[in-house]
Amino acid sequence: MSVRIARLSDQKLDVAAHLAAVEDAAAGAVASFIGTVRDHDPDAAGAVIALEYSAHPDAEATLHDIAVTAIGDRRAIVAVSHRIGRLEVGDVAVVIVVATPHRAEAFEICREIIEAIKRELPVWKRQLSADGTAAWKGLGG
Repeated sequence: MSVRIARLSDQKLDVAAHLAAVEDAAAGAVASFIGTVRDHDPDAAGAVIALEYSAHPDAEATLHDIAVTAIGDRRAIVAVSHRIGRLEVGDVAVVIVVATPHRAEAFEICREIIEAIKRELPVWKRQLSADGTAAWKGLGG
């Protein structure tokens, strides 16, 4: 079990660096999730133009713990990052890459990580709409 990247960053997330971080001769499968900022939200009255993410000081440690918990006793390598700061539509907000010997576990762990991020990561987002309104969204990304 290995968590090679678990970080929050105010810089653009490098998907290739996450893929490179999980390279391993024993890995027969690599699954990934890339979450991007979209131009709409079911709760928004109009178009979404940007998101502003902020995080609790313990968020990076929590992200690491989320990855470790998702791996459990399975053989897996994980690289996961969440962006903070202002993101425009199309920007990458979350990158998760999981390498395992077999595909089923790679998919399962990847999904477990994103679902736990949504539930547990102390990151909040302020959603900015084209009409000038803003709304805070709760725990998770």
